[in-house]
Parts: sequence; C-alpha cells; structure tokens
Amino acid sequence: MSDSRGRSYASGARILSIGIAATGVLTFAYFAVASHVLAHRRPEYSRIDVLWSVMFVIICVTYRPVEQLLSRTIAARRARGLESHSLRAAFTIQGAFALTFLAVALPLRSTLEHGVFHSVTLYWILVTGVLAYAASYFARGWLAGHKYFALYGGLVFMESASRFCFALAAAVGISHGQSAIALGIAAAPFVSLVVVPAAFAHGASAREAGTPPKLTDAVLEGPAAEASEEVSAGLSARDSGRFAISVSAIQLAEQTLLNAAVLTVYATSASSSLPGTVFDLMLITRAPLQLFQAIQTSLLPHLAGLEATAGRAAFARAIRVTAVAIASFAAVTAIGLLALGPFVMRHVFGYNYGYGRLGLAVVAVGMGLHLVAGTLNQAALARGQAGRAAALWLGAAALFVGWMLLGVIGDQVRRTEVGYAGAAGVLALALWLLYQRGSTARRSVA
Repeated sequence: MSDSRGRSYASGARILSIGIAATGVLTFAYFAVASHVLAHRRPEYSRIDVLWSVMFVIICVTYRPVEQLLSRTIAARRARGLESHSLRAAFTIQGAFALTFLAVALPLRSTLEHGVFHSVTLYWILVTGVLAYAASYFARGWLAGHKYFALYGGLVFMESASRFCFALAAAVGISHGQSAIALGIAAAPFVSLVVVPAAFAHGASAREAGTPPKLTDAVLEGPAAEASEEVSAGLSARDSGRFAISVSAIQLAEQTLLNAAVLTVYATSASSSLPGTVFDLMLITRAPLQLFQAIQTSLLPHLAGLEATAGRAAFARAIRVTAVAIASFAAVTAIGLLALGPFVMRHVFGYNYGYGRLGLAVVAVGMGLHLVAGTLNQAALARGQAGRAAALWLGAAALFVGWMLLGVIGDQVRRTEVGYAGAAGVLALALWLLYQRGSTARRSVA
C-alpha cells in the first residue's frame, strides 16, 4: 500500500512539476520582458513590482490557507475511503477573507492610488485580481485534494501564460505602457479557471467507472483509528478556522521573507529604481519556489494520507527524498550563479547593476533553505502542528524585517542577500527541530 502511494506521489509531483516549471519560466519571462519594455521608465517598472508584491502578499495570506485546508481535508478523507466532502467551511472562510479585503481596500483607495501605485488603473488591477484569485485558489485546493495534479498544473500554467501574453503584446507594439502590462496580473486568474469544467468532468467519469474505496485496515486499527470518526464528519468549523488562521500566518511570514526587502527599500531608498533591482534579485528565489510548489502541493495530500493510515516510514521517506532533491537543486543553482550570475542578471533585465557573484550565490543558498523549510512545514501541517509552525515562521519573518530596518549593512542589496539567507537558515533549523520532536512523539506512541 505504501509503495503504491509513494509511486502515486512521485508521479503526481513529476506531472505537476512540468506545469509549474513552465509557470516559473513564464513568470520570470513576464518580468524580464516588462523590464525591457519599460527600460527607460524604471519607476513604472518598479510600481509593477510593488503591485505584484502587494497582491501576492494578500492572496497568499488570505487564500492559500483555504487551498491547504481543502487539500489536507479532502486527501485525508479519501485515504479513509470517503468520497463526499463538505466545502461549506472552506467556502465560508474564503468568502470572509474576500470581504475583509474589500472592507480594507476600498477605504484605502486614495492612499493606494496616490501614495503607493500613483495610478488609478493599478489600484483597480489590485482589487480585481485579489477577488479573482479567491476562486482560483479554491479550485487549486480542490484539485490538489483529489490529486488531479495534471489539471492543477494546467491551471497555474494558463495563469502564467496569459499574464506573459500581456507583456509580450507590449513588447511587439500591440499595446503600450505600464497599465497594459499590468493588466495581465488581473486577467490571469480569470483565464486559469478554464480548467475547472474539465476537473468536474474528470471526477464524474471516475465515479461512473468505479466504486468508492473501502476503509483500510490501517485506519480501523492503530493510531489513526481515533481520528477516523472525526475526519469522517469533516473538520469542524472551529478546527477549520484554526487551521486556516495558522496557515494564513505562515503565508504572511513567507510573503514577508519574499517581499519585505522590496517594500522596505521602496519606503526608505531615495532611488526610484532600487526596489526593482531588489525585486529582480529575489526572482532567484521566486521562480524556484513556484517550481517546488508543485512538489509541496502534491506532498501535503500525500503526507495527510500517510498520517491517516499510520505510514510513518513512508512519511519520513517522502520528506527525506524531497529534502535531498532540494539540496541538489540549490547547490547547482549556487554554482551556476557563481559562474554566470552577474552576466545573466545584466542581460536578462536589460540594465547595468553590479550584482556580485557571491551575493547571488548566497541568495541561492537561502532559496534552498527556504524550500527545505517549506517541505518541513508540509509535514507539520499534515501532523496537526500548524500553530507551532506558524509561530516559527512569524519569528523568522520578524527577524528578517528587523534586519532590513536596522541597516547593519549599508548597501541595501547586500543587506537583502545576507538577511534573506540568514532568516531562511534559522527557519529551516527551527522547523527541522519541530519535525524531529513530532517524529519522536509518534514513535513513543507506537
């Protein structure tokens, strides 16, 4: 049974990786093309970077928790042979998050338009995009929980491809300017939803072709038996809300690690182009994070299923294999940046900033530690340790923000490189200790 699940996880991760690898490339290409198109209007490019940063802080903090909630709950129930899943709690939480965003964004319209974006269009792109992503992330959680990884990959690919088309249109002269490029950020989540009808059709075909799986012996006996009845009824509204709040805090902390440098530089630097420079530096982390989101997306439902059926050895093996793959990837990336980093950054983004080889490699190491932390975080979520994991993430994020504001290193780009890698390292170590404590507790129970 565990070998079968292991093959299913590996297959799902490979399929999903293809779609999200293409997504990472297209996201990188979107900003590279935008940078070239707005090469002589760097402040406008920086505002697109800030729009992206603000939007994805909001949607990851508010909507990713519901994606994770759906993925974990549906996968755990399916592992126990239950094919019907109540979506009411998740839908209620998602709707509450969307309404809360509107309640904050509408009164702040003037501040955002004139003080942040300097554009009416960028403000409405933010509002429209954030609301559209509510549906997109709900669909992602449903797809991940059912392990429809090919369709999940198709959803995120359609999102990034449609966004890139707006930058490409500006590059070839079909459209012009900052607003034309930024519109792709709002249109992308709408386009991504074209895969949803295919998902429902796939589910209907699967139900007609077979019978629901039966509860396994591992569920009816052993450590998982006590939780079986609870999951059969689905998580309570209180448990769902608690899980969503914890994951929301985790997402806030992760987005802080990715965006605090851009936003603090934007707020404190006299240079209007420096925030774009820092944003481009952090793309070294963003693109791989999108790629490994494929593994993490398939990992959570896999681990939730293993936790439900007491598959401890397979649980540890999935974490170990993923961590080794991440370490190998990060090492190759760091070596590549040491060799060609400044040349690639200069030619890809079309302006001459003196990125240092060592600094770029340090960011690559931080990226690897960040990805390892994300993997250990999925283990914590599967084991019901979301609250403890959230506290560790928030601590690391606060450490990074404090570092950026203290100004120990005068050069803000160098400060970002060192601070990001350091905060990611602290976080990975803390989550590893949490993982070890959880593993020890389960061995003692067994």
